[in-house]
Amino acid sequence: MRAITRTDIVRVMAHITVSVEYGLHCLLWLAESDGKPLSSRDLADLQGISHSFLAKIFPKLEKAGIVHATGGVRGGYLLARAPEDISVLQIVDAIEGRKPLFDCQEIRGRCAIFGDPPPDWATGGVCSIHLVMLRAEKAMRDALASQSLADIGQMVANKAPPHFSSDVEGWITARLGGRLGKSSTSSPGEEVCS
Repeated sequence: MRAITRTDIVRVMAHITVSVEYGLHCLLWLAESDGKPLSSRDLADLQGISHSFLAKIFPKLEKAGIVHATGGVRGGYLLARAPEDISVLQIVDAIEGRKPLFDCQEIRGRCAIFGDPPPDWATGGVCSIHLVMLRAEKAMRDALASQSLADIGQMVANKAPPHFSSDVEGWITARLGGRLGKSSTSSPGEEVCS
């Protein structure tokens, strides 16, 4: 029997991290930007999140074809597809990579009363616990696939007061005006780094 390592324990249950939350919030702003590119620095400042942390998320979203970058002083990121064509699952997979919800360690074969090797009845087929976790993962992925960025945007719009969008638009316009006073040859990704 092999010993269980720390890596085994960490791999047992993967989950959706804060990177997905940050990415979703940023993508919602891009969906409302009326085709104006937004820099990752502006998106980070708008939401009070880390520039450097966000800088790690946008290349993943770009690689997955969810956003694309534009250069120059007015550059930044735009959605590469319509919000209704971007599922939450696509965003999660782009940021996190496709990783299992549960990583079965085949503990069922380690029972102290079993000899070495354990009996076939104990280890044959899919582990019953793993089967439950696979069903849960499928349900979660199906639910995430059924929701689009546009769906989330509509939920937010239903909650926000009418002036909220114009307040954000004013903030972005002022921010862009501040950038236009500066000469820049950096790319959108470079604008993130401090």
